[in-house]
Amino acid sequence: MEKESNVILGTWMEAIGTIVAAVGSTPYKNISKELLNDLNLVGNVMQGTGNAIMADSIDNQTLNKIGAEIQAIGNTTIVAKYLIDFPRTTELELVIKGNLIQALGAGVSTSTTDWKHKPSIQDIYITYGNILQVIGNTLQAISTGTELRGGEAQTLNVVGSWIQAIGAVMAAIGQSQ
Repeated sequence: MEKESNVILGTWMEAIGTIVAAVGSTPYKNISKELLNDLNLVGNVMQGTGNAIMADSIDNQTLNKIGAEIQAIGNTTIVAKYLIDFPRTTELELVIKGNLIQALGAGVSTSTTDWKHKPSIQDIYITYGNILQVIGNTLQAISTGTELRGGEAQTLNVVGSWIQAIGAVMAAIGQSQ
């Protein structure tokens, strides 16, 4: 029962972290860029911690455990951007790679649903939540790649951040069923 509670705690920590990071990715006139960056850092730390708690709570080596571990690595990659003074190009490359690693982890977790039988509502929430996270992280990686090449893609990044957040909340709701 404790392991199951920890999985639920981890999924909600990840979900709250994605919301905090999405707020940090959304430009606000009255909020400084420094505070938004801090929100992104805190959000990614929460996501990575949530994924680590989930992975640690799963005893067997399953695709869910591997997916959570991969997502935690992706978050850690993004956190490095905020904690280490890298050149701007390196920071953007870390964000691209971190988001793609997170998308991979969510994709691995998505592959665990057995669609041969009628899926439960829990399976549907978790699966579609993970799919939305894959989409959101991929959009964020694309937007950062556009920025790396000198383009403007802030709107795409904001959309991707919120899609990821919606997916993480859906997955947390499903896990809580």
